[in-house]
This record gives sequence, C-alpha cells and structure tokens, in this order.
Amino acid sequence: MIAADDRLQPGDLLPAIRRLWELSAGKIASLEHDWDPAAGAPVYTRAGRYTTLGWTEWTQGFQFGSALLQFDATGDRSFLTLGRARTLERMAPHLTHMGVHDHGFNTVSTYGALWRLLGEGRFEGEGREKDLYELAIRVSGAVQARRWTKTADGHGFIHSFNGAHSLFADTMRTLRVLALSHRLGHVLLEEGDRRVSLLERLVSHAHTTARYNVYHGKGRDAFDVRGRVAHESLFNVADGQYRCPSTQQGYSAFSTWTRGLAWVLLGFTEQIEFLDSLPREELTPFGGREEILGTMLLAAEGTAHFYVETTPPDGVPYWDTGAPGLARVDLDVPADPFGEYEPVDSSAAAIAAQGLLRLGRILDRSGSRSEGRRYTQAGLTIARTLMGPPYLSEAPGHQGLLLHAVYHRPAGWDHVPAGRTIPCGESCQWGDYHLRELALMIGRMATGAPYYAFFGGGG
Repeated sequence: MIAADDRLQPGDLLPAIRRLWELSAGKIASLEHDWDPAAGAPVYTRAGRYTTLGWTEWTQGFQFGSALLQFDATGDRSFLTLGRARTLERMAPHLTHMGVHDHGFNTVSTYGALWRLLGEGRFEGEGREKDLYELAIRVSGAVQARRWTKTADGHGFIHSFNGAHSLFADTMRTLRVLALSHRLGHVLLEEGDRRVSLLERLVSHAHTTARYNVYHGKGRDAFDVRGRVAHESLFNVADGQYRCPSTQQGYSAFSTWTRGLAWVLLGFTEQIEFLDSLPREELTPFGGREEILGTMLLAAEGTAHFYVETTPPDGVPYWDTGAPGLARVDLDVPADPFGEYEPVDSSAAAIAAQGLLRLGRILDRSGSRSEGRRYTQAGLTIARTLMGPPYLSEAPGHQGLLLHAVYHRPAGWDHVPAGRTIPCGESCQWGDYHLRELALMIGRMATGAPYYAFFGGGG
C-alpha cells in the first residue's frame, strides 16, 4: 500500500522539478542530435541509448511533444522551435494512419500541444498556423473514431491494432483526440454522408471500457476485485457479444498489468474534466451528464483504490500484480528496481500519479475532500519518488529521463544488463514524456499557474 505523505505540498517539489527540467533539456538535445529519422520513432533505451522497435510508430508524438513540454515549463524557445518544426516536418503521416488506436498519443502531444499553447498566449502563431493545427486535430479525431466495433448492448469501442475484436485499456487516454476534434465542431462522415458524433463515440467507448476492462467487485468472475483492470477485452465481431478478458503485455488475462491500469485511471479522469467543461445539453442525447460522469467516476475511483492498495509504499508498482516472482518479493517495502525476481515499471507510476492528482481535484471539488486528499497526497508522493534517485536519470550519457521502465516483459524486449536477472536501468519515450507532463502539472499547481489540461483549461 502506498504510504502517502500527508504533509507533502506541490511547492515542496519545486527544487526537484527544476532539477528535472535541467536534466531533461540535455536528454532532448542528445536524442535530437543522435537520432536518425529513417529509423522511425525512438521507443526505449538499451544500455542508455534510444533504439526503435518496428511494432507501431506510437511513440513519435512523445519525442516531439517532450520538447513542447520543455518549452511550456521553462520558456526556453529553442524547444518550442524544435517541437514546432518536427511536428510540421514529420507528424503528418500519423494523422491519417488507419491501422492504429494511438492517435491521441501522437496528435495531442504535438499538434494538440501547439494548439493549446497558442490558445494560452504562450507564443504568436504565423499566418494561419492555428488553423493548421485545428485541421490536423479534426482529421485525426475522425480517423481514430472510424476504428469502430459495435457491441451487443448498443454501445461500441475503438478497436486496437490487433483487430476489430480487441478493446485495449490504453485507448482510454487516446480519446483526447476525439474530445478536441469534437470541441472544434468536427464530425465523422460515413457512407451516404451519415454524420457520426465524435462525442457519442467517446462516451460509448468509455462506457464499454468501464464495463468490460475495469472490474467492480461484483462477482463477474472468480478474480473480480474492485479496480482491477484487464489489458484487453475480446468480442465476437459477428454479434458484438463480449467473450473474455485478455492481455498483450501483462502476465495473464486475470492479473493486472499496471501500465494498463494507469492508462485507464488517467484516461477517465481527463475525460471527466473535459466532459464537465461542456454545456449540459451536449451530453443529454447520450445519457446525460450525471449518468456519464457517474460511470466514469466509478471506474476512476475503483482503479485509483486498487493502485494505492496494491502498490509498494513508495508508489512505484511492479509491472504486473500477478507476476509469478512477486511471491518472493516483500510488497510492504519500497519497490526494488534492482531486485532478482520481477521488474518495476516506473512509466506506470508516472502515468498513474497524474491520474491520482486529477482524481483528487475532482473529488475535492465535488465535496469528497477526504478521499480527494488521499489521492492527491498519493500522487505527490509518487512524484517525489520518481524525481529523485534511483529513478531520475542524472548520467549525461544516458538518453532517458525516467529509469526502470518496462515495455513488453512477456515478449522479452526489455534490456537485461549483464549480471542482472531482470530488466532495469532503462527508459522509454512514454515514461519520459509522462514524467515531464507530471512535472509540468505539479509545477503549475505549486505556482498558481493555469490548471494543466489537454483541452486548454480545467476550470
């Protein structure tokens, strides 16, 4: 269980945050200098140097989005120039990529960040630059929404790159691109010019994820524990019936891959913030604000509870709660990234921490102050852990920022250093990006700056 520090305040982390941004600048510059664009997108490090993996190019937006976060946090315009230029030069093919469920990662981290920064008055656009970003977001949102599988209960989901039968937990966070595209007034046009609401698809996908990927302790199967998350849900595409849980990167269908849980937690909290910013009447055709937000909040609170209760005291989880080696690990002490039996996943911690902070704010503003404070303090405690040793990468020769991340343990993709029995000491693009995003969020909290939200402000 996370031992949250009740006395910790956002301002207490400012020295660590300043150090993080100092290190981050060198990491971004090193990758930009060394990376060959012909290799595709950098994914994870091996012996401290970024390399790629030809699965899908889902990490490209994190590479250039990190430069934009650096500018956002520090005001260093060289990183704005870098992120802006690389977005315009290299991100266009991702906008119409029909084969992935990752548009919210690639598009919102780049075009979406530039659109947000323009809206916040952080820089002056040239000519119709803002229109270009808006067009990119509109297109990407519609392309993402078209990956649609109908379910037997009248809802549906954006299916993963595995095929029309597959619903990934990860996709909850990629709904951000549907949200922005809808906010810009866009719709998907299907055969016969049928207009499809992106908001409806967002709400429906969230409903399906909450029902099938998140467990609620209602006895659905022998392993139904409140807040546990299935990485993947499988459906019969002929009739839309749910078949069973599954996983790609977790240990089993009946354990919880902790990064999948983190994606769900952060994805639901961000969508609660977004939907709460819309006029009430926009949500009426899809069940109404209370029903929609109630479903999302139930999923967010469940996953937050499970994360806090099952994670070691320092807030960093092992890669899967059912990993077999954990039978030999003491979970009542801080996680050991250099242990013998199972690796930790610091990237899951960085993602989950932001979700916990957002949930804490949501609950506090709704009157549930005790629960809100519980999750806020847990999020800050995790952040403090990640912004210091052994997780913050201080070696100038290591291109990663957040150490001890895991990509795909079952496939054996992660680097195991000589003399070790498990992967450790390495970084990944999503871990580095989400640590930067977490630092930006807490930095804004500490200084009274506008609340950080992907849609330009959480109120």
